[in-house]
Amino acid sequence: MESDECLCPLEGVLEVIGRKWALLVVAVIGNRGRARFNEILRALPGITPKTLAARLRELEAAGLVERRVYPETPPRVEYTLTREGAELRRLVKPLIKWAAARSGRDYSGSPCLG
Repeated sequence: MESDECLCPLEGVLEVIGRKWALLVVAVIGNRGRARFNEILRALPGITPKTLAARLRELEAAGLVERRVYPETPPRVEYTLTREGAELRRLVKPLIKWAAARSGRDYSGSPCLG
């Protein structure tokens, strides 16, 4: 008898964090505590504004990132990690460090390793 239930709890999570840039966005926000869109964009050379906006929306929908809009003129928007996002960052930080060490490149000062 086949079941429609997901037998692997990673399946849904991997759909979000497996997207290009997703874990790096989580890392940058986590390292800064809170970050504005352009701060994240500058911290991740190579990411486009369109891709960053998409990843932030996906991470927010997954409950990993919180978007806060301040009632100012011009509007100020900041992103922070939720409790779940902070836990994810804590868990993947060793993976990011491992990948950096394996690459043979110097990532000291990287916004992802802070």
